[in-house]
Amino acid sequence: MLAKRIQPMVFQARRMYVELMFQVMGRALQAVSEVDNTVKEESRVLPEGFLFEMMVMPDGPSMVVEHTGLGRFRYHGNSAPRPVDLSIQFKHIAHAFLVLSFQEKTSVAFANDRMLVDGDISYAVRMTRVLNRLESFILPKLIAERAVKEYPQNLHLPEKLVSAARIYLKVATNFVETVRA
Repeated sequence: MLAKRIQPMVFQARRMYVELMFQVMGRALQAVSEVDNTVKEESRVLPEGFLFEMMVMPDGPSMVVEHTGLGRFRYHGNSAPRPVDLSIQFKHIAHAFLVLSFQEKTSVAFANDRMLVDGDISYAVRMTRVLNRLESFILPKLIAERAVKEYPQNLHLPEKLVSAARIYLKVATNFVETVRA
């Protein structure tokens, strides 16, 4: 009987965690595109106005970012201003939780058929590299190595700390501005 009452709470806690992580990731993608030249170069190939969505199927939490040109992203929250160009969709909230709590790499989740890609696969690979770069900056190395396919060998501690601080400051500023609005 206790298990039946706990399961909905676990589901709700996972959902709230995934929603929060999508908010942080969306803002962090915007921030890293302002801070890191590697991310800017990786993203420049995307068409201006390109909309990227990450979501939980069918109507779960989501985040949307737009490539505004010159390798920069803008976070749109959980709704797209028009149809998205690329959507990475988790099949279940538990699958999203595994990836967003850094228990499973995105590449492993994809290989285990826990997610779908709707859109150009080359753009999906590019966005995954951008997300991996972001995670390499904002997560401690031990966790980042578990989260990303390959931790950047040329990312040294001073650069990591300075970039992470700049990214977190921009994320926090964005949260504060959103609350004021």
